[in-house]
Amino acid sequence: MRVTVLGAGTMGHGIAQVAATAGYDVTIRDIDESILEDGVASIESNLQGGVEREKLTADEKAAALDRIGTTTSLEDAVGDAEFVVEAVPEDMDLKQGTFEDVAAAAPADAVLATNTSSLSVTEIASVLDDPGRAIGLHFFNPVHIMGLVEIVVAEGTDEATLETATEFVEAIDKEPVTVRDSAGFASSRLGVALGVEAVRMLEEGVAGPRDIDAAMELGYNHPMGPIELGDVVGLDVRLDILEYLREELGERFRPPQLLKQKVRAGKLGKKTGEGFYVWEDGEIVGVSGDWGDGQ
Repeated sequence: MRVTVLGAGTMGHGIAQVAATAGYDVTIRDIDESILEDGVASIESNLQGGVEREKLTADEKAAALDRIGTTTSLEDAVGDAEFVVEAVPEDMDLKQGTFEDVAAAAPADAVLATNTSSLSVTEIASVLDDPGRAIGLHFFNPVHIMGLVEIVVAEGTDEATLETATEFVEAIDKEPVTVRDSAGFASSRLGVALGVEAVRMLEEGVAGPRDIDAAMELGYNHPMGPIELGDVVGLDVRLDILEYLREELGERFRPPQLLKQKVRAGKLGKKTGEGFYVWEDGEIVGVSGDWGDGQ
């Protein structure tokens, strides 16, 4: 099965990596050649890390890289694709436009999957003549490490599409969890609920970021606390999801003012070097704002 991934950013190149490692021929398409180059470099770095940890051999790394091709042409990317995963930014208009463009250029029987973390898959697929070929595949960051893929069944998804998507998820050595297409699905709805309450606790002065995160890591065995996780995901992404869930599910998902202030200031988390924490080379080096001096 030929797999195409649309978008070479954090999620896109991660999806391409696990697919290629599992033996699929993969094409990554992005509109920017430099983003494609950065994506492939990240894949190579991740695979090299796997070699050093003895998770795969040098030959397996080389074989995975050989299975990956890149292009800026949508037609070249999807012309013979059997399974397409879009990993473009979380914007309904953009995702619908991407699905329309793919449907016009890809084979009529290709499965079209969206990596949305919260948007309605049914609405994304509504632009298709055949919405039965559409499904949600919600991967988690970092894709090559996280074991879960949330399979989101849209209103029109047919059984063959669900079967193909489930087989793909299992083939890339991930655990599928199947959910109905509902606002926030299961994982985002629960995860964002925890994250938004953690930010409200910061606003109220209940505790600082490190203590809130430690409470969940040590008390509930979470691998990462909710404040750090927000920084890793991106505070702008968190804000967008909250605004969407507020519209769909009500005021309990109202974004805290503190989160809005961070986003307005461009302090989006790990990707910008500062969010609720201060980051350098992908690692936390301090706490931002009133909870620390950056040391």
